[in-house]
Amino acid sequence: MAPNLSPHMTVMQNAVQRAAKRLLRDFAEVEQLQVSVKGPGDFVSQADLRAEQSLRDDLTKARPGYAFLMEESGASGSENWSWRWVVDPLDGTSNFLHGIPHWSISVGLEKRLPDGTSEIVAGVVYSPTVDEMFWAEKGIGAFLNERRLRVSARRDMQAAMFGTGIPFAASSSKLRRTFARTLDVVMPQVAGVRRFGSAALDLAWVAAGRFDGFWELQLKPWDIAAGIVIVREAGGYVTDPQGGDPREHGDIVAANTHLHPLLCAAVREGAGPA
Repeated sequence: MAPNLSPHMTVMQNAVQRAAKRLLRDFAEVEQLQVSVKGPGDFVSQADLRAEQSLRDDLTKARPGYAFLMEESGASGSENWSWRWVVDPLDGTSNFLHGIPHWSISVGLEKRLPDGTSEIVAGVVYSPTVDEMFWAEKGIGAFLNERRLRVSARRDMQAAMFGTGIPFAASSSKLRRTFARTLDVVMPQVAGVRRFGSAALDLAWVAAGRFDGFWELQLKPWDIAAGIVIVREAGGYVTDPQGGDPREHGDIVAANTHLHPLLCAAVREGAGPA
């Protein structure tokens, strides 16, 4: 059974649930727009902005002094913030755009430490179409709705299923080549590789043991903030391929204790010489 929600977590979950109600209505409209000549692209961008504004309003009302780092509107609030919300109002926009019901809302809470660095101390990844609320707070544990989460216990790469993200048209040719080399290294070693289109959910699925691990390069802070603390509180490891902070460059590898170093080595091999 999950513990009672802290004030911070109550605020976060209430905010994402309210934003989700509007996104679900918009998603139903997108499915209808698929058959139109114009297509749903403009509509989806507006849905994204409305969801972000809903989250901003609710989080600001509950914690007026906190800063923001948001996908659509960027950084706002005091530069000397002590607490900051890191928000992706719609992770998996391409899925949403095509009527695929695999997308999420991600909110992380970042705390500035006395030495000037920061850490993610709480996170929520909500999948509205299936009503799955993944959440965690530092030192409390990770949960899916009311159920406690643990990463998978697999030790053998040949039995492991990994998630990843595939570079798309706007990605650099260097990133596309790196991904192809990494996939060439990973595929012969594992049971399977999946690309579902929402990095936040991919990380949450690692925490839930659905994936044994996940890697992707050049993600944004709002893609991974909540997922980092959720995986760690589920007993997993989350770093960049060299073992550093994945927030520094957006390169992330997440897995259990046994598979994390093996997956990091495969990603480093795919990237080639530094």
